[in-house]
Amino acid sequence: MSVEIRPARAEDEARCLELLAVLAGTTGSARPSEQEPIAAAFRSLLDGARGEILVADEDGLLLGMASVSYNIAMRYGGEYCQLEELIVTPEARGKNVGALLVQSTVDRARARGCPEYGLYLLPTTEHNLPFYQKFGFEKIGTELRQRLD
Repeated sequence: MSVEIRPARAEDEARCLELLAVLAGTTGSARPSEQEPIAAAFRSLLDGARGEILVADEDGLLLGMASVSYNIAMRYGGEYCQLEELIVTPEARGKNVGALLVQSTVDRARARGCPEYGLYLLPTTEHNLPFYQKFGFEKIGTELRQRLD
């Protein structure tokens, strides 16, 4: 049994939405009250134009997923990559799934020509900083957000 990291496919939608619910439960992230906006966002990422979803597949069972967005900024003269979600099921912990997903997204962003890859840690995920530092991430500044809904 080996874990394959691959782009998500339409038939992965239900499982990816389940994984996202696990993330929302552990981070305290707000979730829309309706599933359709989440499902629509999943489907829009399948074409790879503005981002993508990678899944960790072990013999047809999805053990985790990572989603990234490709944003455009003038300071980069084009795209940069942003990790949006990283989720590994509790039963897959210790199988190196999170590391495989992060490294795959970094490799794909580099191949796409992105000069920078970013992510934000929430207070509930700050303990993951050493994990990301293994991949060369550095903590720089802080983030400010404003809810628009």
